[in-house]
This record gives sequence, C-alpha cells and structure tokens, in this order.
Amino acid sequence: MFLRTYLSPMSHKKIVIFAIFIITVFSCKNEKANDALNTENLLNKIAVSYAEGFSITDYGNYRVLEVKNPWPESPQVFRYALVKDENDFISEKTYDAVIQVPVNNLIVTSTTHIPSLEMLNEVDKLIGFPNLDYISSETTRERINNGQITEIGNNESINTETVINLQPDVLIGFAVNGGNKSFTTLERAGVKVVYNGDWTETSPLGKAEWIKFFGAFLDKLDEADKIFKNIENNYLEIKSLSSTSKNQPTVLSGAMWKDTWYLPQGNSWAATFIKDANGNYLWKDSNGTGSLALNVESVIEKAQNADFWIGPGQFSNYQQMMDGSKAYTHFGAFKNKRVYSFSSLKGETGGVIYYELAPNRPDLVLKDLVKILHPDLLPDHELYFFMALE
Repeated sequence: MFLRTYLSPMSHKKIVIFAIFIITVFSCKNEKANDALNTENLLNKIAVSYAEGFSITDYGNYRVLEVKNPWPESPQVFRYALVKDENDFISEKTYDAVIQVPVNNLIVTSTTHIPSLEMLNEVDKLIGFPNLDYISSETTRERINNGQITEIGNNESINTETVINLQPDVLIGFAVNGGNKSFTTLERAGVKVVYNGDWTETSPLGKAEWIKFFGAFLDKLDEADKIFKNIENNYLEIKSLSSTSKNQPTVLSGAMWKDTWYLPQGNSWAATFIKDANGNYLWKDSNGTGSLALNVESVIEKAQNADFWIGPGQFSNYQQMMDGSKAYTHFGAFKNKRVYSFSSLKGETGGVIYYELAPNRPDLVLKDLVKILHPDLLPDHELYFFMALE
C-alpha cells in the first residue's frame, strides 16, 4: 500500500528490474567464486596416483605434506608445512613440523630412501644414516668412505647426541609399530623429524611414487614427477607385454624359518609383482598384505608341482637349501632347477641390493620376473636382481 501511494507504476517497474539485476549480479559472482574455489582445490593438489600414504598440497608460497599411514593401522595423520622462508611463515593451523625448503642437508633412516636421493642428484645432502653397512649403492658408499656421511647408530636406538651435533635440516624416519623414543628426544632438542611410510605401500608403483615425497623437501617436485612417470611407463609397458603370453606358470615363494613356512599374502607387494608378470601365484587368493605362516606339509601339498620358485629366503644355492631342510627337495621347481633368488646380489658390505633399490625401481623387478616366467618375451634382457640358484 505504501509503494502504491508514493510511486508511479513506472517507478515500481524500475525498482523490480533493479532488484532482479542486483540478484543476478550477486548470483554470478557467487558462481564465479565457487568455480574459482573449486578450480583452486583441483589445481593445488599435487598428483599422487598410486601411493596411498602421503599427499602434497600446494598453496603457492608453501606446501603441506600429509603422511597418512606411517606404520600399519596407524590412527595418526602427520602434517608438515614446507615453506620458502620459515621466519616469515605464519599460519593459524598447527603442524607437526615447519621445514624450510629446499633443505641444505638431511638424515634418512632406511636404505629405500637412498635411491630417491641419488635419482634426484641430491645424495650430497645426506649427512647421516643408521648402520652404514646396510647401504649398497656404490655412489653413496664412496661418500661414506670419504667420511661425508656419519654413522648414527640404528633406527631403534639412534645416537641422539650425534644427530643433534650434526644439526640436520630434517631427519626422515620411520616407525614399525608406533612412535620412536629417539625421535621424541630429538624433537625436544629442536630436530625436525618427519615420518616416511613408503614401506607400508603394497602397490609396486605406490612405493616408487614416494620419490615425490623427497622431491618436495628438495624443491624438485617436477623432476621427481618426470622420473616417476618414466618408471611408471616402463612398468606398464612390461605388464602389458606379459599379458600377451597365453601361458601362466604357477609360482611358489618363501621358505622356512625353523618349522614354519613364511610366504607373501595375496595382496602383498611381492604377490602383485607375480600377478603383473602374468604368473599364477598359488596363494593369490589369500587376504592380507603381509606374510602367511604355514606348516610345511600344507605347502608341499599345494606347491610341489609349481613351475617356478621365486624368492627362497636367503638361500643362494641348492646345497644350502638341502642343508637347511630335506623338505625343499620335494618340490618340482627344486628338482628342475627353477628356483630364483634376489638375495645373491649384494653390496660391498653385505647389504642386499634388492631391499634398497627394488622398491624404487619396480620396472626392473617386473622385467626380471617376465624374463623368468616368459623368457621368449624378453630374449635380450639380462636378469638384474634375480639369479638362478647355483
């Protein structure tokens, strides 16, 4: 009634049109804002395709690294801010550590970390490692021999005083079933500790993708991505080649410890390799990503006629196996000399090269297995990790 009394019909029409215009403008702005927000969320997530244990989000002037599964069934998620200038970084969020990148030096605690540093040409930044004899890489061993890498004890009981004196920019650690007391001591002393969970991955390419984790600390994410893509392409090409074979050989794995036979479960890293090499792993239907513990009789019953035996523990020749147990002689793969081991290839101080390099180079592992199971597909390939037992 008020509008009708004081406004003409034309004025009333103008108000309605203006109101519609305002609503339309704000609606468009909100849509654009939402689109921008969605685009930002899509763009700032660094691509991680196979690894399940970490993610990297780029916020322009800093990145956030999340480690989700540092040890099996871990309820914790660790968040680390990787910044260009630690002194200028202000955030309302809390982080387990704030680390200035690229780091000038670092300590790592697993041999599986060494190949990533080498592939990124950053091994010169490594200043400490627990139990140096485990390292097999010739490049890194040269630095050890020159006194450029310091022994810091072992992962379960790190010499915290030595680490504190080294003053690393970051220590990359791991824990098998929870926190490490040494890490707690180091953190209280101001050492920045970051958990790495590459060993919990079950996908071969998932383990290899952790090179991006190290690329983030070294400010070489683009380079890490290129290295990984090359490994990925090689792996997928070999996998595709193996699928062309109509033959799918049966495969046994593992060996006895005392009276119990341990072998990979069906969803494990080792079992996935056999599957991708177009092999029929006899325990492929077992659930789990760790090891099965079986009695010898059940293994003989199921696998005595297996075509191949891949990974017979630490044995490197048939005589050792016979000395270990006469039960091994009941298997056709043993009788037919079709047992292949990765433990024979060692570094100068006795470290098994497979444990160090294989997680980072699954393409080489798969190529070996395809050569073993389907030799006609790769006639020119020479085995790298695996060797036929003597």
